Amino acid sequence: MAGVHFGFDNFRQFLDLSIGLAQRVDESRAESFTLLYCDFSAVEQSVIDSSLEQILRNSDAIVNSDSDYFFLLPYTDKYGTKIVKNMFEEFFARDLNSSMVSYPVDGESSRALIEELANNISATYKKDLKCLESFNLY
Repeated sequence: MAGVHFGFDNFRQFLDLSIGLAQRVDESRAESFTLLYCDFSAVEQSVIDSSLEQILRNSDAIVNSDSDYFFLLPYTDKYGTKIVKNMFEEFFARDLNSSMVSYPVDGESSRALIEELANNISATYKKDLKCLESFNLY
């Protein structure tokens, strides 16, 4: 297993593509994908790399900005995404600051999903993700 890593500069376009595919391929799914945010700031990069190889599926996508990691998990609801988060926590032997949103339940556009995710993180962890501010520029 291993997820596919995408550059942060293309994150919004990747979300837009995923939404377009979900709309075209399977309109009836309640949760076509879930976006998981995890703060890996307290974890060494070599340990992060090892965890990504062992935990993620080939169909999962990874985007990060420094220690802020975003995972797009196709055809995975929030229950399944919580299992993935728990696997990371077990691997690192520590709790993680995390949040998740699902398409289309929590938003029907990349902007709506990112805003919901950022609001959840800000409210829960009192942390502003400056890296997400670029989403409001276009």
